[in-house]
Amino acid sequence: MKGWNRFGVILVGVVLGLSSTSARQQKKTDDEAAVRDAVKQYVEARERGDAGALSGLFTADADQLVSSGEWRRGRDELVRGTLASSKSNAGTRTITLKTIRFPAADVAIADGEYVIGASQASAARNMWTSFVLVRSQGRWQISAIRNMLPAPPA
Repeated sequence: MKGWNRFGVILVGVVLGLSSTSARQQKKTDDEAAVRDAVKQYVEARERGDAGALSGLFTADADQLVSSGEWRRGRDELVRGTLASSKSNAGTRTITLKTIRFPAADVAIADGEYVIGASQASAARNMWTSFVLVRSQGRWQISAIRNMLPAPPA
């Protein structure tokens, strides 16, 4: 009987370990989906020119470094600059996230391709973007955005 008890303890440990791993994987999957959704909402609000929706997506101290070198600091400046940029740089924007990682439980870094489609006034622009998001009160908010134009090979 002692052998069965030891086996039972090992079996329970294995089952608990597997269920814990499964729960962590599900949480990561849920967090990745929520991060993707926050970035999608950003693109959609920007395309609509919806200052209120944009504002709700950012932390109060959010900042953005854009490809021109302009640095927007704080939610209000970021929303104003984003909307002004959308008006002056016509073209449909798309962001395709390629990687999302979580350096801490409530912090995500999402990297992806950022394209501003061609318009009558300009050719398409292909860039890279990185988002830093933080989870606060159960939802993901954008804390920082970095947009980069690829440099030609050296």
